[in-house]
Amino acid sequence: MRIKFLLAALLCSVIGFSQSINDYKAVIVPVKYDFIKVENQYRLATLTKSNLLKAGFKAYYANEQLPPELIDRCELLYIDVKKDNGFLVTKLFAEFKDCFGKLIYTSEIGKSKEKDYETAYREALEGAFKSIYDLHYAYSGKAPVGGSKIAMTTAPSATPAVTMAPVAAVSAPAANVNDPNLLYAQPTENGFQLIDKTPKVIMKLLKTSRPDSFIAIKDGVQGTLNAKDNQWFFEYYQNDKLVSEKVSVKF
Repeated sequence: MRIKFLLAALLCSVIGFSQSINDYKAVIVPVKYDFIKVENQYRLATLTKSNLLKAGFKAYYANEQLPPELIDRCELLYIDVKKDNGFLVTKLFAEFKDCFGKLIYTSEIGKSKEKDYETAYREALEGAFKSIYDLHYAYSGKAPVGGSKIAMTTAPSATPAVTMAPVAAVSAPAANVNDPNLLYAQPTENGFQLIDKTPKVIMKLLKTSRPDSFIAIKDGVQGTLNAKDNQWFFEYYQNDKLVSEKVSVKF
């Protein structure tokens, strides 16, 4: 069943990928995958980035400082390496997602029968990258097709598509794009979700009657996100005391 699912995903992703993969500027590589215990264990992050560079992509670790031309996170792809179950066989495959977590492409499964973990993971990852090499990636210079930018428009327009939530709808303090803890606002049905560069959802926001104040939920704690003194603050009560945390957000 797992193989059938992957084959179906591969077919669908190849169709979509051919329309959009070249429209992304670079790929962000996490330093740790779910199936390993520590950062860059077995040099998997290093091997992923190395293979991406060989495949023609620009690649950066998730904890790297990005150049100014890559500030728009929705012009980037985010790779994740997954481990598939296999008896006496190591199986890995790679997924590419956009800034909203939408799956753009799934690679073929790479396999290895080596018993040494580092050797097995290297061989399996290289096997998965064979299908990625065959894509012959080359950046087109266009905005992602069918991605987050286009999804935010409701009708064809002669003006450029909006890249993030309309700033006019939010009384937004200026964001410091050089802040390593900067969060990016993605619109939801009732407000926004704030993601980091991983991308990981850090906080969920619900609209109120005021454009400069939201009901905010972070790690199960509910409070408010308020704009004051040209900054955002997450405020909540802890042990009957008001806590105020500065949050850097780009809407």
